[in-house]
Amino acid sequence: MSCGLFGALSCCKRQNDASQPREEGIPTNSVKCFSYNSLRSATADFHPSSKIGGGGYGVVYKGVLKVGTPVAIKSLSVESKQGIQEFLTEINIISNIRHPNLVQLIGCCVEGNHRILVYEYLENNSLARALLGSKSKYIALDWPKRAAICLGTASGLAFLHEEAEPHIVHRDIKASNILLDGNFLPKIGDFGLAKLFPDNVTHLSTRVAGTEGYLAPEYALLGQLTKKADVYSFGVVLLEIISGRSSSKAAFGEELLVLVEWAWKLRQEGRLLEIVDTELTNYPEDEVVRFIKVALFCIQRSAHQRPTMKQVVDMLSKGVHLNERALTEPGVFKAPSSKHSGGASSEESSSQGEKGKRPASPFIHSSNSYSPHSETQLLPR
Repeated sequence: MSCGLFGALSCCKRQNDASQPREEGIPTNSVKCFSYNSLRSATADFHPSSKIGGGGYGVVYKGVLKVGTPVAIKSLSVESKQGIQEFLTEINIISNIRHPNLVQLIGCCVEGNHRILVYEYLENNSLARALLGSKSKYIALDWPKRAAICLGTASGLAFLHEEAEPHIVHRDIKASNILLDGNFLPKIGDFGLAKLFPDNVTHLSTRVAGTEGYLAPEYALLGQLTKKADVYSFGVVLLEIISGRSSSKAAFGEELLVLVEWAWKLRQEGRLLEIVDTELTNYPEDEVVRFIKVALFCIQRSAHQRPTMKQVVDMLSKGVHLNERALTEPGVFKAPSSKHSGGASSEESSSQGEKGKRPASPFIHSSNSYSPHSETQLLPR
């Protein structure tokens, strides 16, 4: 059966007491409403063998609907901190968004205590499993595929930041949230942590959510959430795709540096290509070096210095000259229990010379059609 979002809301309201706040102003977009029994049937009663992923908010199963359509079914755990309000917000946001590089929401279940989302099924699971996971799950990705994943992910994130209404900060961009379809087209998933980002807000203090290894230092330490926190996380993912190594697991060199520190050290020593995955035996060196440098622009310590995702798309896809003189040291967040040492710590503030300065443009169009407006886009909104 199908129901509008008001219908889903009413169903949810009937199953909860009157103390729940009344939801106002939620559009009547149509979403498919599934019964709990139909989803049990689709997943063989949520059998462990159907499990294809999981996280802090619950478990994801592969299911097959009665019509034969494979789907990904995300069952939120009872213990999850995500309440009804957050759940309905997620439905509302995703049901209004359509982009080739974003996972499509098919429907939901709000029956009893069950809070379940039904998504399109992506055949090649996540980037984390395909590229960074165990050898048994590893999929060999040549450079054209990796480059397409980088650009597609950047395009999807730029859409969330600049074109989705209202604008959205994802807050948890990481390899396991980048899913791959049968042709390895990347799609950003898991909007459970996404928050709306009004145009008139420069930053907002909120519950820090995300994954260590991907967190921008200003977000991890100060709770300051802007689009630039997503840009930082994307830069980390970019380095993972190029290196084939996980930021949250791998350590590099004698000093056991984290991935972003290692990339910066190699850049300082003129050895950038040493970060490239040894599984990549044939690749265009100039393009790969450019992608690494774009990642370094994204992970700069100061959020003001990072480009917007729209600029990142241009930097990856167009013939642009990167102004490396504007490139500054990356920021690194390390939890107190971290055993890594060396390199720049996120607890170190930006140098006095950087404070109060307008950030330089990170790139100049080689066609000399550079617009001064590109520079203003580097300032926080």
